[in-house]
Amino acid sequence: MINTQIVIIGSGFSGLALAHYLKTAGLNDFTILEKAGGLGGTWRENTYPGAECDVASALYSFSFAPNPTWDFKWARGPQILSYMQKTADDFGLTPHIQFNQEVQSAVWDAATKRWTVTCAGGAVYRAQFFISAVGQLHHPSIPDFPGKKDFQGDSFHSARWNHSVNLTGKRVAVIGSAASALQLIPEVAKIAGHLDVYQRSPNWVIPKIDRPANRFDKTLAKLAPWWGKVRRLSLWSQGEFIILPAIQGARGRAAIVKALAKWNMRRSISDKKLQETLTPDYPIGAKRILFSDNYYPALARNTVSLITDAPAQMTTGGITDKTGHARNYDAIIYATGFHTNPFLKNLDVRGTGGQALSEHWKDGAQAYLGMTVSGFPNMGIMYGPNTNTGHTSVIFFAECQARYLAQWIKAAGDGALDVRPEYEAEFADEMQARLQSLAWNKIEASWYKDRGGKITNNWCGGSLEYRRRTKTPDPAAYLTL
Repeated sequence: MINTQIVIIGSGFSGLALAHYLKTAGLNDFTILEKAGGLGGTWRENTYPGAECDVASALYSFSFAPNPTWDFKWARGPQILSYMQKTADDFGLTPHIQFNQEVQSAVWDAATKRWTVTCAGGAVYRAQFFISAVGQLHHPSIPDFPGKKDFQGDSFHSARWNHSVNLTGKRVAVIGSAASALQLIPEVAKIAGHLDVYQRSPNWVIPKIDRPANRFDKTLAKLAPWWGKVRRLSLWSQGEFIILPAIQGARGRAAIVKALAKWNMRRSISDKKLQETLTPDYPIGAKRILFSDNYYPALARNTVSLITDAPAQMTTGGITDKTGHARNYDAIIYATGFHTNPFLKNLDVRGTGGQALSEHWKDGAQAYLGMTVSGFPNMGIMYGPNTNTGHTSVIFFAECQARYLAQWIKAAGDGALDVRPEYEAEFADEMQARLQSLAWNKIEASWYKDRGGKITNNWCGGSLEYRRRTKTPDPAAYLTL
């Protein structure tokens, strides 16, 4: 049994943010349990060619750790991972991480007011506070196509890229055309003999207008830190005052974003029929808005075909679509996203009276301010229910949550805090009421939704509202145990 005041699960951006703000608050008795052999979360797991962030680097980084040496405006995956590793080292966070510790369960003991956290390898931690920072896009999702195991070529999910497979000159299928697919398709198209892209539904894709950072850019960023802050503010403002209002239904700004997306497509795709196939029939923002300069040029290659008839069955040689058309492939890449609901699906978490968190969330995940759940004292969640954002950097939200949780932990002292059920319920009801009018509710299904169409993933407003509401814990919201 290993005793520590605070156990944090996950060493991605959220876990590192919390660790930093705990240290800033003078709370140094914490342990980060990481299932893998290295930190980084999604940026450790996703190593597919072309992996990069769809939020510009000046905003997709910690406010307390600005980086003047980004190689691109929109950073590539390897550099983001290096940035996270350097930040952990620079701020003394790395020694707090225990690697290769996959958490299986966490159980609250009301008598001792402590959590017992058990890992797959047998290690057991006893902690006053239990904080999940595992993220929302964590477990790869592959549809259970009939005959999937019969395919004799190479197949893998984009988040589990098989680097031993050489795709040069091969016939390749990519199933999916959303965020990850958008990045890997141009890279695969450069080397494949022929590439078929299976599109379930089109996406609104606006240009990044990216370019490599030159020596002048990096020198200016180093010598004038204020310039980095100006760029960060500019990027934040674009999301807050253009993208967010478009999602909220502002017709003028939605028209601007839509026109930009159509221009982005038409400058590379001249075929009218293909343009129609690539144009969504849902409002801007109803699904994740994507950013790319090279997706449409890749689709315009004569070695790339867009397939809109969904796969119906896998065969030994390839894929048969729903029309009965069979195509043979050397490799199939699943860019089919992640299991986002239910939240924390692989963890057995039990609170007061042995209640399972999965039972508490049987009608869809919810948490007060996205962070605390009634009946689960001294448990916090980062990047939890209704804290995802479709218009700005989730790292902004992670820092808001980290500051809040550090204060919350200090306020508890040696005891325990449990959010009052009415506060959790009122917050959840507010979220669903406000989300009804947003673009995310204009389509039947997306990864933002859970059972019964409940939008469990996304925050309903702007980032400044979230920062204001999480600035200081409200003592009235919590029972002291």
